[in-house]
Amino acid sequence: MESDVLIVGAGPVGLALACALSQHGVSVRVVDKAAGPATTSRANFVHARGSEVLDRLDALGTLPEEAVRAMTITTYAGDRPMMRIKFGDPGLDTAAPPMVISQARVEAQLRERLAELGTQPEWNAALVSADQDASGVSAVLGDGRTVRAGWLVGCDGTGSTVRKLAGIGFPGVKVSERFLLVDARLDTTLGRSGTSGWVHPDGMLGAMPMPGDQWRLLAYDAAFPDDERGEERIVERMRRILPERTGLTDIELLDATWASLFRVHRRLADTYRQGRILLAGDAAHVHAPFGGQGMLTGLGDAENLAWKLALVIQGRSGERLLDTYEAERRPLATQVLRGSTAATRINIAAGPVGRLLRDRVLMPVFSIPRLQRWATYTASQLWVSYRRGPLGSRGRRPTAGDRIPDLACKRHDGTRSRLHAELRGRWAVLGDPDAFAAARHRLGDDVVLLHPEDEPLPAMLVRPDAHLACKGGPAELAHWLDGTLV
Repeated sequence: MESDVLIVGAGPVGLALACALSQHGVSVRVVDKAAGPATTSRANFVHARGSEVLDRLDALGTLPEEAVRAMTITTYAGDRPMMRIKFGDPGLDTAAPPMVISQARVEAQLRERLAELGTQPEWNAALVSADQDASGVSAVLGDGRTVRAGWLVGCDGTGSTVRKLAGIGFPGVKVSERFLLVDARLDTTLGRSGTSGWVHPDGMLGAMPMPGDQWRLLAYDAAFPDDERGEERIVERMRRILPERTGLTDIELLDATWASLFRVHRRLADTYRQGRILLAGDAAHVHAPFGGQGMLTGLGDAENLAWKLALVIQGRSGERLLDTYEAERRPLATQVLRGSTAATRINIAAGPVGRLLRDRVLMPVFSIPRLQRWATYTASQLWVSYRRGPLGSRGRRPTAGDRIPDLACKRHDGTRSRLHAELRGRWAVLGDPDAFAAARHRLGDDVVLLHPEDEPLPAMLVRPDAHLACKGGPAELAHWLDGTLV
């Protein structure tokens, strides 16, 4: 084999998967049909769980310092404030609070981390065909090269070539909800401490501060014609509707660095795996951008898949473990799709009944602090648990499948650390040296023994993605490993 895993797509999901697999000692190759790295992107928000994933990949770098802390959303009708939501860290232990930062910068940080791990993405390398057999996958690239790998993972977006070659269905709809997106400098008195949004009969418009004195403008515009997709026409349209929909006379779009017109897709793959071919990120699920859930969900896919695929490649588990990837992640994608669809419908409500419900009922309700904390917690995905999945269990929390916070811990030699920092490509046993010995017997050297600094906890085995595998002594831990890694 030329590599253990061939990853198609050098976006955030493909790069995160490559970093995670490399941390586990798995050889990877990353190819992408693009000529080079993207410099623009629609995604521009990393929620708290996304920060955690990047931290466990040792790929946060300088992103927290670069990010804009615009953690409020103020909604207006003209110049009248209707609702103000505080949208930030929900108060749980996280590696970093949510970040307003371009996906392109996240990708750059991931590429830097992947280079440290010994791999560079290969550009101008489109996937043409892929044939799998009992021992691996033979893939042909656009330049005629044949690449042999044990496994193929499609992280190549909505139009995934990998998904199509695998014959995996992608049911759903491409709807008529049409949005204009422009990154630009503004001449405005708007504060940069938060996002501003305006409801308007012709469609919502939002302005979010971005790093580098930039603003991101997003507008629903059902009337914009498809034959005027050029950037200049999009910027011209945004320049005209900006004062119309905001009602502001002191706002002007100066110069734009990027503009795009897009429609919303709502699709979910029939399956995440076909033999030795797997899907992650937008190749498996795609939905409306409201709530910033796309990149976040894809990063979670990558981390969940990585440790499972690594165990199979290392011969420590049978392939049945890979079935738990879809079982744990697809229900979340279904839930995210429903939530983002509902958020889109609320934001673009055009009829009188829909606007009345949004403006007179929902907005006042979401002004309640408790509801705001709930909304932030929901969007953060820190609540995600796999307790209902095949590796989960019911019982007193935390139970198998639950996320374990970033606990302050001590290593066995007494030095201080934190749980999530120790997980980078490893498992952790909390509190019990005998359970640690049992884990090493089955998992090898990729296990660390930690002692929580605060109140004593039952002995726990924590997965590399910070979810609880099992709790109990060495017998319970050995039983879980023997039953899972078959």
